[in-house]
Amino acid sequence: MLLAFRGAAKSNILGCWIAFKLWKNRNYHGLVQGADDKLARKVSRHAKDVIRRHPWLAKENMVNVADWALERFSVLGNEDPRDPSCAAHGIMSNVTSSRADEAINDDVEVPKNIRTIEARDRLRERLDEQTHILVPGGRKLYVGTPHTHDSLYEQVAAEGAEVLKIPLFAYAVRYEDKATLKQRRFPFNFEPEDDEDLYVFHGLKLLREGIDYKVGKQAIVFDSAPGGLVDIYAGNNWPERFDRKEIAFRRSECRTINAWDSQYQLEAKPVHQVRLDPDRLIGYDAEPSITVANGEVRMLLGSVRVVGAVLYWDPALGQKGTHDSAVSVVFTDERGNLYWHTVKELKGDIYDEQNPANSQCHQVRELAIGFQLENVHIETNGPGTFVPPLLRRSLAGTGCGVIEVQRTSDQAKAKYILEGLEPPLSGQFLWAHVSLWQTKLIGQMRDWIPGVEGQDDDYIDSGAGAVRQTPIRIGKVIGNVKELRREPWRPSSGVHEVTVELH
Repeated sequence: MLLAFRGAAKSNILGCWIAFKLWKNRNYHGLVQGADDKLARKVSRHAKDVIRRHPWLAKENMVNVADWALERFSVLGNEDPRDPSCAAHGIMSNVTSSRADEAINDDVEVPKNIRTIEARDRLRERLDEQTHILVPGGRKLYVGTPHTHDSLYEQVAAEGAEVLKIPLFAYAVRYEDKATLKQRRFPFNFEPEDDEDLYVFHGLKLLREGIDYKVGKQAIVFDSAPGGLVDIYAGNNWPERFDRKEIAFRRSECRTINAWDSQYQLEAKPVHQVRLDPDRLIGYDAEPSITVANGEVRMLLGSVRVVGAVLYWDPALGQKGTHDSAVSVVFTDERGNLYWHTVKELKGDIYDEQNPANSQCHQVRELAIGFQLENVHIETNGPGTFVPPLLRRSLAGTGCGVIEVQRTSDQAKAKYILEGLEPPLSGQFLWAHVSLWQTKLIGQMRDWIPGVEGQDDDYIDSGAGAVRQTPIRIGKVIGNVKELRREPWRPSSGVHEVTVELH
């Protein structure tokens, strides 16, 4: 696997590679696959050009005029007329009947085919087909840059592939912690080749030495604390092509830092702006306990007292090909912190008359009893319209009620989710139980793009619903707590003397 930064001439290298393999062995058969037919044929076009024009190959007279198309071509000396020397197809094309010594994957992972979990699964299924196309002893070659946190290339490397990784900068150090960014001096632990080989960024902007910063002894020094992300790089792997002006332009054109990190530093991150960044969740591993003291029932989450809880269910039919039937439980403490304790998918029928214990309603009942909740919130849009009566039947005798939540048709899902989860994530008062990292939630949060239809968002939708149904609590006292004066908080127009005539 070759991972190289954008603009590193990866496809050109592949064209030379195919031509070289055919020069060494006229019976070599390569299958080139790209994200689509156009990208794959670009590689085969270049391979043909190298065979025609390179001095070593031109004198070999390898061109087979009778079989010299873009999607497939053969060189003279190919002893197997059934399979071309090189075939080029998009990764979603049908190549079942092909045979190859080498499957060459050039940028098969692109934004349009990895947007959802299902799309990434389809891509992997198509790549698995190559295993059955290869002749015994054949191999796969991957060339590209990562485009998502759940990158195909991460999986290939984990499975034991030989990897050559060439980022734009060989050395890098990043400062993004809020406390650290209050300082003015930022050390780095590498030796630039010269003064021109040191690159300092503040956010997406390339800074200028002597104007924006000074270089001390193995450190960058600012006149005042920058207060934002600082990157320090060295070891430019192609300075002749990527000079300071070009690098400044490319960095500034990236919509997000993640896009830069993935496309130029080859770190597997989503290239879109992550609105619901799961890294902002604060993890905890405590389990709630219910105690009775001095005649008062209390729920504790570790040493924190829980003063409220919401169980929110966004029901679905639980059948293959439909949305997940997701339920979330969110606690809140006396200071207004939120604790996303449970998120899960419910399986089976909504309600099973013959065997209620196998139904989704029964699973919600078990959660409500386990956390001693007084109410269950249920979304009544879509299939949820007929669910509340069935849920009340399951909850009969428990003392737990059902609150129906109706979302208006003009309330866009993206707005609903953002208003529920973005403020507590941004304010860093949304905690999450460690078990949530073992669910689909984290992947859905990283992948989620506001306004895109058909994406997996059932887990985050149920969590947003639970947060929105949680009452807002005052978390701090404004002003000097030692002063005992009372400040009026109700609206007032002041005190006025009014004369009233009675008739």
